[in-house]
Amino acid sequence: MNSVNDTGSSQENKLKRNLSNRHIQLIAISGAIGTGLFMGSGKTISLAGPSIIFVYMIIGFVLFFVMRAMGEILLSNLNYKSFSDFAADLLGPWAGFFTGWTYWFCWVVTGIADVVAIAGYAQHWFPALEAWIPMTLCILVLLSLNLLTVKMFGETEFWFSMIKIVAIFALIVIGIVLIVTAYYSQQTNSTAAVSNLWQYGGMFPKGMMGFFAGFQIAIFAFVGIELVGTTAAETKDPTKNLPRAINSVPVRIIFFYVFALIIIMSVTPWIFISANKSPFVELFTLIGLPAAASLINFVVLTSAASSANSGIYSTSRMLFGLAKKHDAPSMFGKLSNRSVPANGLMFSCICLLGGVVLIYMVPDVITAFTIVTTISAILFMFIWSMILLSYIIYRIKRHHLHQQSVFKMPGGIAMCVICLTFFVFVVVLLTLETDTRQALIATPIWFIILAIGYTMRKWLSKSN
Repeated sequence: MNSVNDTGSSQENKLKRNLSNRHIQLIAISGAIGTGLFMGSGKTISLAGPSIIFVYMIIGFVLFFVMRAMGEILLSNLNYKSFSDFAADLLGPWAGFFTGWTYWFCWVVTGIADVVAIAGYAQHWFPALEAWIPMTLCILVLLSLNLLTVKMFGETEFWFSMIKIVAIFALIVIGIVLIVTAYYSQQTNSTAAVSNLWQYGGMFPKGMMGFFAGFQIAIFAFVGIELVGTTAAETKDPTKNLPRAINSVPVRIIFFYVFALIIIMSVTPWIFISANKSPFVELFTLIGLPAAASLINFVVLTSAASSANSGIYSTSRMLFGLAKKHDAPSMFGKLSNRSVPANGLMFSCICLLGGVVLIYMVPDVITAFTIVTTISAILFMFIWSMILLSYIIYRIKRHHLHQQSVFKMPGGIAMCVICLTFFVFVVVLLTLETDTRQALIATPIWFIILAIGYTMRKWLSKSN
């Protein structure tokens, strides 16, 4: 059997298994609660109305199977460090090259979206503040933390995630109290009630086209859900901790997305929710609690910082893996004396500064956010599709490993085909809106660059 060997000539040049179960659980939660939920849900609600609840449920359902497919393959060979490794092993070297570099680019683009969002949140408190200042500060702080140890990344992500969880839980509890007490808002001239979900045009007020339009930014809300797969090489007891983290995805999706959005649209009817602002912040502003709005603004800011932190971590690990397979410059395959890929970390952070340039080119935060989130959503769907295609080949070529697996993917190959069909459907939907169509047209440029890069790599390896 072809297997991927642990890379590195010595024990010193290997990633250390320093992430514990609590780190992995919270990293998985952090991956599931992205900036898209806090920043993008205002736009999705304005596009789809209350039907956005079904959009999140459908995407969450599909991505659970993607996660299960990834989990079964990773646990079939503990020498796999990420899905780039198993794509190369099962589909061929080109797949490892395309998956690894695309995942790196995905997180650079997502990180740019996050720092753009951070600029928007900072302007809630300081309207005159230049956007590049909070963006640059955030990148420098996260780079410093990630350069220390992988455990420091785990701790940072643990506390960022705790802030998000407590905030969403508090928002749901406060929302329930407002609904039970039938709170009346003078600003919206409405009473908090579950009936607000269907009283303003029904559950599908924008029709099926509005429902379909909600998928683009909703997909972005889930990017990073596969992040647990890039922690495989640094996870203590992966056979126990990875399945736990993956299986808890459906519960998290229902609680954090569905419940939160039901509460928001019950307290504030969807027609009063602004497309250009975070509905989490707006909820407290509309009911006349500006102090609570500032607190939630702090929470959504830390959420964006958490997502950017995840991006810096995962891009550096992907560059490390690519360098070990000679798919990236060898400098990215070196670890610091703290066992972190410092060169990869610094290179990814330099690329994140592209967000500062973007803000100067597109001054409106939400417009800039929509452009980068669409590109990110398309590229992440490519990554998820590569995981599913790898699983199909794994079932065909390594059937004996599937038989031995204690973490089999439900539905198997048939479910993979259903999920792949869904991703094709979403790409078709992206052609319907002008802004998403532009991003869709621009995305193939990345794959052309990759094809040229892979051809050059093959030519250089032959000439050597």
